[in-house]
Amino acid sequence: MAISRGAGTEIIRSVNLEAVNSTGRNLIYGEQHHIYTVLSVIAYADNLNAAGDYITMRLIGYDAVVGETAQHIQIFKEDMQVLKTFVWNDKFSFNGHEPTDFTGPLDSIVKQDAVADQGSSVAQLLVISSEHASDNFDVICTYIDQNNS
Repeated sequence: MAISRGAGTEIIRSVNLEAVNSTGRNLIYGEQHHIYTVLSVIAYADNLNAAGDYITMRLIGYDAVVGETAQHIQIFKEDMQVLKTFVWNDKFSFNGHEPTDFTGPLDSIVKQDAVADQGSSVAQLLVISSEHASDNFDVICTYIDQNNS
């Protein structure tokens, strides 16, 4: 049976990625009028170019300080050792799409509502990558997808 994805649904999802390296990989590709709550990200360092190479997660999305699209907003950057696991389980939420553009900063209810309304056609992305092309991480991300369309 297929999972119901209609308006008003809330689904727990996961994504598994093997061989993550310095090429950014999408953990979540945002959909308009969805809210994503990240529950955990687990990264296992299968191979590293050098001890201490990092794994990093960032949101590519709207910066409400200056009103700019597609900004890289760092969430974590963790130095790793080979055969070690990093568990990140601080919860946070983000919108599936950017707002209709406005001039920053976020200083009014109108602008705050614009962020919540997700009126643009630009998806926000949750991306994970490593420091070096020869790094190799296995990654699991678990999240809640709320459909408010």
